[in-house]
Amino acid sequence: MEYIETIKDDNEILAIIIRNNFSTEGVKFFTPDDFSQQLAYMHHKAGRKIKPHAHNAVKREIRFTQEVLVIKRGRLKVDLYRSNQSYYSTHFLDAGDVILLGGGGHGFEVIEDVDMIEIKQGPYAGEIDKTHFEEKT
Repeated sequence: MEYIETIKDDNEILAIIIRNNFSTEGVKFFTPDDFSQQLAYMHHKAGRKIKPHAHNAVKREIRFTQEVLVIKRGRLKVDLYRSNQSYYSTHFLDAGDVILLGGGGHGFEVIEDVDMIEIKQGPYAGEIDKTHFEEKT
């Protein structure tokens, strides 16, 4: 099994999956610099210090929402769709897995009771942020 999966439709990144057993030294970014949601893995040895810092106010333009799911417990089926809403692929996530949902669309089915954390940029725009469509396989 791959520890990192980048799922693409042509050049569009639909999702990036980081499996729970991925590990590397230092800092590893998985997302391109132009993604509105950035995703990285960090491993530092005990005693390492990271200088105190604050993030500067920088105006950014977000064209669409990208989200990250962290699976704490259970099993989740993720169906990925192209930007034209046609089915692309299915992936299963287990406890400890992380997925960044980039472009295209997605749908979910809970296979085992799941606890997960969702992270996405705000402010929340409500239902105008989504277009629902029929499930296609």
